[in-house]
Amino acid sequence: MYDYRSPLSHNRNNRRFGQGRCYNEGVFAAPVALSKLAVLESSLGAAIRGKADAIRLSIVCLLARGHLLIEDVPGVGKTTLAHALSRSVQCGFHRLQFTSDMLPSDVLGVTIYNARLGEFEFKPGPIFTNFLLADEINRATPKTQSALLEAMNETQITVESRSYELAQPFMVIATQNPVEHHGTYPLPESQLDRFLMRIRIGYPDRGAEREILRNTDHASMDAVREVLAADELLSMQAQVSAVRVDETLVDYMLEIVERTRAHESLALGVSPRGAQGLFRAAQALAMMEGRDYVIPDDIKRLVLPVCAHRVIVNTRAAMSQRSTELSERVLEDILTQVEVPL
Repeated sequence: MYDYRSPLSHNRNNRRFGQGRCYNEGVFAAPVALSKLAVLESSLGAAIRGKADAIRLSIVCLLARGHLLIEDVPGVGKTTLAHALSRSVQCGFHRLQFTSDMLPSDVLGVTIYNARLGEFEFKPGPIFTNFLLADEINRATPKTQSALLEAMNETQITVESRSYELAQPFMVIATQNPVEHHGTYPLPESQLDRFLMRIRIGYPDRGAEREILRNTDHASMDAVREVLAADELLSMQAQVSAVRVDETLVDYMLEIVERTRAHESLALGVSPRGAQGLFRAAQALAMMEGRDYVIPDDIKRLVLPVCAHRVIVNTRAAMSQRSTELSERVLEDILTQVEVPL
């Protein structure tokens, strides 16, 4: 019998979905692709020490054609992770520092009159790139934040009734400080729902922080190199949709989503876009693990980063504790209640 156990879990709940296929027999991702993903993960690990889970989730988000929101206190490496991820792919990159006086035209571009040609001419903004780092996105006003909505959802922008296609691949990597900090504007629900994942980096452990102290930030970023070409990334993103998802796992995801919409502590549950994101992210994680099929552990591992920022805690429940912590606790509670497919 083939060894079809995944690196994530060896329990019986996961064995059914492999249908007896091993890496050498049935994995859909070529060994070269998996090797490149391993190199990419190692390269990011040289820039962000001791945060393997955050690094893996960011790569999963990239493979799933999603946008990434990194939320944490200042100084833990949010911008470093975003910059390192974008530098690992041979693509265009723009960093945009969001401030309270920024205008939508500072993001999208502006139409100006060209006296020599005698006509109006569109000057593209920073959004015309492959990777856009929106640094401290919640320091900009909601009007400026909304400039990203169409781009993140439809990969195009509209300026003065004319639409412009954006380059592929396209990914927005945004960082934000917690909303409790001064001078920030909470992201609206429509903006949050367009981010496939929200992750936190957190403080490093003692060993990782010792390495940080002995290595300058410059040296860490120098270790990051281009691992993937643009066409290689697009090919991997296309292959993600080929990962098989058993119907029982689709029912498992839908049950989790439906319970968020009916939970007494939540005023707003996971949207259909969020359910699509969970499905796609599970496929991408399976690919990262070298499988051509999704297992229950993939879904359980992704529920918090994919869904926690999409649910809204109702006012009564939010009075007892921070809404962010409560939303994650509610999702964890739902996971314990929903029966895992066998």
